Amino acid sequence: MNQREQVRKIAESYETKTPSGLDKLKKLDEKIRRPSTIFAYVFGTLASLVLGVGMCLAMKVLGDLMAVGIVIGVVGIIMCLINYPIYKKMLSNAKIKNADKIKELSNKILNV
Repeated sequence: MNQREQVRKIAESYETKTPSGLDKLKKLDEKIRRPSTIFAYVFGTLASLVLGVGMCLAMKVLGDLMAVGIVIGVVGIIMCLINYPIYKKMLSNAKIKNADKIKELSNKILNV
């Protein structure tokens, strides 16, 4: 990279950029998706931990509570299985709730 390109790159980094319509649309879409994504990660992590505790109990690593471990493990498996459907439902509800905003901004960008 020559000196001229480096100077141009540095100068561009100091220019104030006004967000375009597409940037606003992407940011709004990300804002709509974020809560359901965070929930899915947190709930999935908790489900994995519950499943792990159940496995440890069932294999008698944490104590001699095999029956309790099996029950806790099954609860963890059920939590893992329902995580994705809950995520999809939360995302769908958020999309329905904010569809007007997205459509309005999209039409504005597309000049429709």
